[in-house]
Amino acid sequence: MHHFQVRNGEMHCEGVPLRKIARDVGTPVYVYSHATLAHHYRVFDEAFGGIPHIVCFSMKSNSNGSVIRTFTGLGSGVDIVSGGELERALAAGAPPSKIVYSGVGKKAPEIEEALNRGILMFNVESREELETIDSVAGRMRKRAPIAIRVNPDVDPKTHPYISTGLKKNKFGIRIGQALKDYEWAAGRRHIEIVGVDCHIGSQLTDVAPFVDAAGRVRRLVDRLLRKGLHIRFVDIGGGLGIRYNDELPPDPKAYADAVTEAFRGLPVTLVLEPGRVLVGNAGILLTEVLYTKPIPSPAGKGKKHFFIVDAAMNDLARPSLYGSYHAVLPVGKPRRGKVTADVVGPICESGDFLAKDRVMPPCRGGDLLAVMSAGAYGFSMSSNYNTRPRAAEVMVSGNRFEVVRRRETVRDLVRGERTASFLSRRRTGKG
Repeated sequence: MHHFQVRNGEMHCEGVPLRKIARDVGTPVYVYSHATLAHHYRVFDEAFGGIPHIVCFSMKSNSNGSVIRTFTGLGSGVDIVSGGELERALAAGAPPSKIVYSGVGKKAPEIEEALNRGILMFNVESREELETIDSVAGRMRKRAPIAIRVNPDVDPKTHPYISTGLKKNKFGIRIGQALKDYEWAAGRRHIEIVGVDCHIGSQLTDVAPFVDAAGRVRRLVDRLLRKGLHIRFVDIGGGLGIRYNDELPPDPKAYADAVTEAFRGLPVTLVLEPGRVLVGNAGILLTEVLYTKPIPSPAGKGKKHFFIVDAAMNDLARPSLYGSYHAVLPVGKPRRGKVTADVVGPICESGDFLAKDRVMPPCRGGDLLAVMSAGAYGFSMSSNYNTRPRAAEVMVSGNRFEVVRRRETVRDLVRGERTASFLSRRRTGKG
């Protein structure tokens, strides 16, 4: 469900015409629907109403402060993967007691800052990381709350780049080794074992891999409890998929029912890390067609078209990176007919595309297009390749909208640069 709808031949976000946003803010621009964000959070949270739980929004999917603030205002915590995300989460009102710190490469200063802030727990990804956390906590004379992220070797049946629960992935510790690491941690003065963590991947459209992983984690938790370890939290990660094209992901209630059954009867609180499912369909990338270019079809029948737009792979990397599908819809009334087109950007790479071989209405320069389902891993993965300033971000609520991140300028991009002193010296002598 989302609040991007066509009214009187014009696409709106809630009560605001997208054409007005493009006119006032410029393009490319990310547009988020506050009502959609809030609705998705409430539906997800209520789905787990029958079991103690904490929802921690996975902010790597979208780190805009207003997006995070929307969720923390509804009671959400935050799942972070860097020291920078810790600062963003706190600035957006996340209580430290609802922040979990994931990620395979935590640095000692980041661990120290998280301990100073009093976060809920670290999701530990390796024995060496566990030893580093123990060392840092010892220097600080603190006890660090930890959960070990176990790798259950479950195939999530998703794109290999976003699969995280197979033994060949870099994430987590295999269950057999995790038992030994828990025993080691139990003997450390500066480690407090509080939970178990497991996350198998992203954009999952079937509950079966979740159920398989949950069953393996349940068996591990039972063994840890029998050993006398006080497991209070079971973090089952996120990964629930959304509809980009023809996918049919389970709704949050079906997902919740399937997962919670595995932990029924345990004296634990579930920690959930939804990301894409909350923000994916709540955002679009609005872009303007600059030029159109027809070419003969490779098959020798008819023409293929390039619609060259002002958004590019630096703005939305997913199509180039994963071959991902995003619907591309006209903002105004579509022209009659259909053509086969690649929607491409200005970047000097043949891999710079938002859609390939897409059957869609004809376009002309000046037309506006909405790249749908771009709220997750859109702006957060964007870059400045080709010295392109990153897009603005806008949030809509009802009939009003605000810029929640201004468009970058080239001056912003070069602010931290300086010319090396040896290059600025005036050359002397002949030749």
